[in-house]
Amino acid sequence: MEERYLGSTGLKVSRLGLGTMTWGRDTDELEAADQLKTFVDAGGTLIDTAAVYGDGDSERVIGGFLGTLIPREQVVLASKAGISFASGERVVNNSRTSLLADLDKSLTRLGTEYLDIWQVHAWDPNVPLEETLSALDIAVTSGRVRYVGISNFNGWQSARAATLQNPLFGKAGIASLQNEYSLLNRNVENEVLPAAEEMKLGFIAWSPLGRGVLTGKYRSGTPSDSRGASPHFSGFVAPYMDARSRKIVDAVCVAGEGLGYSPIEVALSWVRDRYGVSSAIVGARTAAQLRGIMTVEEIVLPAQVRDALDEVSDLTGL
Repeated sequence: MEERYLGSTGLKVSRLGLGTMTWGRDTDELEAADQLKTFVDAGGTLIDTAAVYGDGDSERVIGGFLGTLIPREQVVLASKAGISFASGERVVNNSRTSLLADLDKSLTRLGTEYLDIWQVHAWDPNVPLEETLSALDIAVTSGRVRYVGISNFNGWQSARAATLQNPLFGKAGIASLQNEYSLLNRNVENEVLPAAEEMKLGFIAWSPLGRGVLTGKYRSGTPSDSRGASPHFSGFVAPYMDARSRKIVDAVCVAGEGLGYSPIEVALSWVRDRYGVSSAIVGARTAAQLRGIMTVEEIVLPAQVRDALDEVSDLTGL
């Protein structure tokens, strides 16, 4: 699998990353091990997790594989901190105390001394940004983290954070942004991607398959084994079950039929090869499904098809 530099850093990541949000909850350890082996055997290196995934279970499962199933040094391990559901509701806490506590717990669960990439999971309007960023400096200078990033920040928030973390002032420079990006959600093109380009930051796309909708699996209803039918993810998928999304999914399927590609290959290659994208995070229900996704490495969309997909999903048409 092709690797790309993460922004202006010296860190390389595979242009597809392995998402592990369901590991330890909907995906058991045997299935997770099969997926990890499939991904690494295909040349993948970037593994994406977070302290909040499965209330830490995702990290625990990954930690059981490091040094046994795969060498720790063979992967680029990325995690996030700042979100919890301890009270039953989503809470964002980017205080220095909370973030560093999350980091230490993540390292323990993962059974590793360091993270390759550590990211602030979401913007916190209640904590001064300078305090949040100070946790990144501590994490890097203490050796617990190699590179730092931010996730789900908008354009001005991203630019502000990157400006404050100027390495010229001895700060741990922001290496990357991670946001949702797909044919169904191109909002990052308005401000986030331009900010990444201007600040020379890497960009990691999450949910490049439109929360699974771009696979085409929901065209005739909601499969019982899909995320759309899951009590954990039905609300996550629901926003992309509207008329606009159906139009885009139809276009993806038609393009795939004409090219002899699957809808997954069409939708994923579109995101992966957008300007400024360092890596696109993919998650799979099974290893067999992941092997199907990995075939996208052989796919390059013709310019005419890309242009047609750009037009049908154009934000200005909303």
